[in-house]
Amino acid sequence: MKFLITGGAGYIGSTICSALEDSGHIPVILDSLITGREEFTRNRIFYKADIADRSAVETILKEHPDIQATVHCAALIVVPESVTNPYDYYVDNVSKSLELFKSLSDLGYPRLVFSSSASIYDVVPGFKVTEESPLKANSPYARTKYMMEMILKDFCAAYGMKGIALRYFNPIGADPKMRSGIHVKNPTHVLGKLVDTALGKQDTFDITGVNWPTRDGSGIRDFIHVWDLARAHVNAVTDFDGVFDRAGNPPDNYLVINLGTGNGVTVKELVAAFEKVYGKTINKRETEPRPGDVAGSFTNADKALKLLKWKTELPIEKGIEDALKWGEIRETIIKF
Repeated sequence: MKFLITGGAGYIGSTICSALEDSGHIPVILDSLITGREEFTRNRIFYKADIADRSAVETILKEHPDIQATVHCAALIVVPESVTNPYDYYVDNVSKSLELFKSLSDLGYPRLVFSSSASIYDVVPGFKVTEESPLKANSPYARTKYMMEMILKDFCAAYGMKGIALRYFNPIGADPKMRSGIHVKNPTHVLGKLVDTALGKQDTFDITGVNWPTRDGSGIRDFIHVWDLARAHVNAVTDFDGVFDRAGNPPDNYLVINLGTGNGVTVKELVAAFEKVYGKTINKRETEPRPGDVAGSFTNADKALKLLKWKTELPIEKGIEDALKWGEIRETIIKF
């Protein structure tokens, strides 16, 4: 089967494309390459265009009428950057998604899987959230994800679209076959920064915030291997109607599913695991939280198991190992 992947030249989008291909399917990539990498589109069907470009979407669907569903990954994602430059985040993430959803609806392609974020959850006692936990988006980035969910939900209710919002926790690692990974010159992901510190690309790893009400004071996260994350998308799009059947076909045509391991790991615990896999200690220091940072959360993963027939398989150590491998070869694949 064939699927449209917006943002398919990015870290997560490209890994989803690889997972689809490994399962015998064909990804069709729509990416503006504002942050994505053309290197990740090689030997794939690729359209360089903006998601808000109605004519580009029309061309793709005319040339590939057998597309079964869309996975919408395209977005700006750096939390501190969203605090200092919210305009771009609201335009690129919210306004352009609105136009994409309208194009897909008008053109008769109603099935959509949306890359949402666990950053929209409020901090709860014990830090473990379910899909019904209270929401409190604490940064412009998180608020754009919340707004995109609400737009999609309203479109599903009004226009007959069917949407699955997958709320990601904290992706780590790289494609185990090293086809893609973190693709920015200066990663903002915690594991990307650890790798850059280990490889001498930055002097010190900052543990941003050590006074959170967690077991060791550092933030708590649910670190999920990006390959496990990609597999969840394969299950969602290849059995789209089955997912809704198992959910009881809600009348609003909209589902929310958390994607995580179900285990909370603090940043200090991640650093310890990293040093164990790496075999050396790294330079590190404790600093104040970054703008938009929160204590964090991890997920109950029961709904993903029930609806997607999916659970994580790769441990945190595998994510660290793959991230280190990718960090060593990244600049041979990507020309910054």
